[in-house]
Amino acid sequence: MTAAQVSVLLPYRDAAQTLPACIASIRAQTLEHFELLCIDDHSSDGGAELVAEIAREDPRIRPVTAPGHGLVQALNFGLQTARGGLVARMDADDIMHPRRLELQQRAMAEDAGLTVLASCVEAFADGPLTDGFRAYIDWQNSCVSAEAMAADIYLEAPVAHPSVMLRKARILAHGGYRDGDFPEDYELWLRLHQRGEGFGKLPKRLLRWRDHGQRLSRRDPRYARAAFDRLRADYLARDARLLAARDRLVIWGAGRKTRSRVGWLLRQGYRPRAWIDIDPRKIGNRLDGVPVVNPDWLRRRSPRPFVLSYVAAHGARPCIEAELGRLGYRKGTDYLHVG
Repeated sequence: MTAAQVSVLLPYRDAAQTLPACIASIRAQTLEHFELLCIDDHSSDGGAELVAEIAREDPRIRPVTAPGHGLVQALNFGLQTARGGLVARMDADDIMHPRRLELQQRAMAEDAGLTVLASCVEAFADGPLTDGFRAYIDWQNSCVSAEAMAADIYLEAPVAHPSVMLRKARILAHGGYRDGDFPEDYELWLRLHQRGEGFGKLPKRLLRWRDHGQRLSRRDPRYARAAFDRLRADYLARDARLLAARDRLVIWGAGRKTRSRVGWLLRQGYRPRAWIDIDPRKIGNRLDGVPVVNPDWLRRRSPRPFVLSYVAAHGARPCIEAELGRLGYRKGTDYLHVG
């Protein structure tokens, strides 16, 4: 068999119901030469036996058992075990577009600067999609360019984990996935971004991404709001843009819930020059000695403040972007949104 340049990493645990359709979509790829590394994280529902049976029909499939327990250990074991220089992530309940591997491998070959290449995605579910998941998918599919992903990386994870193709050597050089009280994929994206690795996204929807109540992101505390807030603050505190603007930092959003989220950053030694708000009941007050001012305060300030917008209210971000644009502020250079 021709040596595979692409390894598909498919960790699974108790996914016997969805594995057949998932594996069938991978076997149907237009790129013929790949290996499918099916990593059993100690299933008890017959999934491992099902994979072994399918593997007897297709030599591209390598069933293995993770030596440890948990998703992060399974992923790192897969990275170490993969034969291909390019690694495509896949989850056991999702469906690959037939041309995904072909198109991603081609793009990676054409651009040696890419370490992470995602794609747009299509959401599906057994029942109605939740409003939150639908909004996240819409944002994901609108955040395509490298510049857009860099500008909004502290808002949300800008790539869908099961849609990515990774340059294995670069991921291993940065230590692979880390285990902790945080979402392992978002931590990897933040780390790679901070270290200057290249991100890309194909505008075609090459993954059908399933939404269901048993997703880890809905039931594991590592994916809770507080875990994301802590992780963002840790990397934001070390972001070169923020370090350069440490003495001219301004926070947009002076509400109680916003200040609670900002607290993770302030505990790392940052102190804003001002809080921005549009609520007349807040403007004119002081928070720990720092004034609450309206957006016009930003006009003609020298040196120009660096704005972190923490406002999460529905529909607020486009309004804030419009106001900052009117004042001449550029996203990614003069301000960032924080999720």
